[in-house]
Amino acid sequence: MLTPISDYALLGDLETAALVSRRGSIDWLCTPAFGSGACFAALMGTARHGRWLLAPTEPVQRITRRYRPETLVLETDYESHSGAVTITDFMPRRSRHPMVLRLVQGTRGEVPMHMECIARFDYGSVLPWIRLRDGAALIAAGPDALRLQTDVPLRKADGILSGDFVVRAGDRRSFALTAYPSHESPPPNIDVDAALDETEAWWRQWTARCAYRGPWRDAVVRSLIILKALTCQPTGGVLAAATTSLSESLRGSLNWDYRFCWLRDASLTMRAFLESGYESEARAWREWVLRAVAGAPSDLQVVYGADGTRRLPEHTLDWLPGYGGIGPVHVGNAAVQQCQLDVYGEVISALSSMLERGIEPEAAAWDLQRSVLDYLESEWERTDHGIWESREEPTQHTYSKLMAWVAADRAIGEVEHLGLPGPTDTWRRLRADIHDAVCRQGYDRERGCFVRSFGSKDLDASLLRMPLIGFLPPDDPRVQGTVAAIERELMVHDGLLYRYSRDGNPQEGVFLACSFWLVEARALMKRHKEAARLFERLLGVANDVGLLAEEYDPGRQRLLGNFPVALSHLSLINAAHTLQGHCVSGNGEAEWEERGDHQGSRQKSKR
Repeated sequence: MLTPISDYALLGDLETAALVSRRGSIDWLCTPAFGSGACFAALMGTARHGRWLLAPTEPVQRITRRYRPETLVLETDYESHSGAVTITDFMPRRSRHPMVLRLVQGTRGEVPMHMECIARFDYGSVLPWIRLRDGAALIAAGPDALRLQTDVPLRKADGILSGDFVVRAGDRRSFALTAYPSHESPPPNIDVDAALDETEAWWRQWTARCAYRGPWRDAVVRSLIILKALTCQPTGGVLAAATTSLSESLRGSLNWDYRFCWLRDASLTMRAFLESGYESEARAWREWVLRAVAGAPSDLQVVYGADGTRRLPEHTLDWLPGYGGIGPVHVGNAAVQQCQLDVYGEVISALSSMLERGIEPEAAAWDLQRSVLDYLESEWERTDHGIWESREEPTQHTYSKLMAWVAADRAIGEVEHLGLPGPTDTWRRLRADIHDAVCRQGYDRERGCFVRSFGSKDLDASLLRMPLIGFLPPDDPRVQGTVAAIERELMVHDGLLYRYSRDGNPQEGVFLACSFWLVEARALMKRHKEAARLFERLLGVANDVGLLAEEYDPGRQRLLGNFPVALSHLSLINAAHTLQGHCVSGNGEAEWEERGDHQGSRQKSKR
């Protein structure tokens, strides 16, 4: 039976991640890094492709779960007719090897339990050898090895490790799975209780830095934790998601590998981190981006590996049927070969935001920005694949031009306000030329709205960001007309948006980040109550532990796409900050007051 994506929760150690279902099965784990091969790949197939199950053997009457407050430590309660147990799952911050730790505690009566570990390396394709030695199991094949430590007696058969045991009230049983190179000696035993205390303390110390104090703090903190879990601690790179090939469509084909660092998503993540008080994450990302994009601006890619790797060839794992049989399963991403002009503006905007926050300038970062502007001066008019990475022929995407305008606008601001050296007269001409082109060629006067690409009739929800970035003020009739057209033609189910116009029935779900952009646009347009209601509606789309995928099928009420996805969570955080002028009256109803200039609309348009 297909496990809904919403049934999964995330575990992570800031270098890789695992997904565990409500039924107690870890169905996805790549080791040693986010982009490595999976040793548990049941998410993309069946149990025979690798999973780690820990659950009661008798019928379960009730399952409830939660993260411990302000941590990534997951607790799941199982209640049966004979008793109740709590399973605590977590990954401690890595000292040397990645580990997944599981603790079973009896809370009432007695519950028979079953543990089954089916490890299959290289995305379920390699059957390992298993040895039982010194009270632990050693699982190895080729360069990969796992060590399973537990106080439960184990048996092996047909490449499967299993164990059955009974947990009574007050009993505790622990499991520690450690990945290590097979040529090294197996790692020693670990104190699971001590590791739990250390992990919980670290996460609470990290979340205590959150500067957001608005009414949606729990959702913001949860989303910040997800972003942190998708940040590669050693490098500073921010991943788009923890998974590959979870389809955006139940019809298949829209299956992509998101275990990489998109410059756009990471740049937007920096706004979320900075506004929430996490400057060290922004500094680490700045160092990452300077290393990753080193070289000529013409060679800048839209996506890199977590360590800055540039070659990410896309290929298919034909032995995996895909999630729910919806293939293909991809590793790598061909978007690495695309031109997406908006990423130049996204990067410059993020670097500029750091300076606005008082983070000291970095000479290399300013050199990068100047070289980007030199490149855009001659290349901003070229066609590209756009923000949605269309695999069709390139075109003149309006949003790409908007972000090229942002690149020039922010660089001018840094010269004027910080005294950095730069040819501002040239950049002002560039800014004016782009602005003029967008307003002439990207605007449909007949319909009174901006359109997806120059000369087209299609709408694009990314244009909701126009007032957020300050291209035009939110009270401009052209902005108002664009928002109204998007609400009229792309909206379904009370505020949920498709990302662009489609003929006939859409093949994919509504795109959650777009609806969060609508929240911000409505707030800037002083439609505060509508903005707040939509924000609450979007919070209701998250699963029971606050996680969001990229898309949502409102008809079937199910999450779609890779999971959890950074773009949805960072958009939630940014929308919450935009709404932070919200207050609650004595009768509990929402009231509003203006916050003053919005970060993205400080640069008032002169057009």
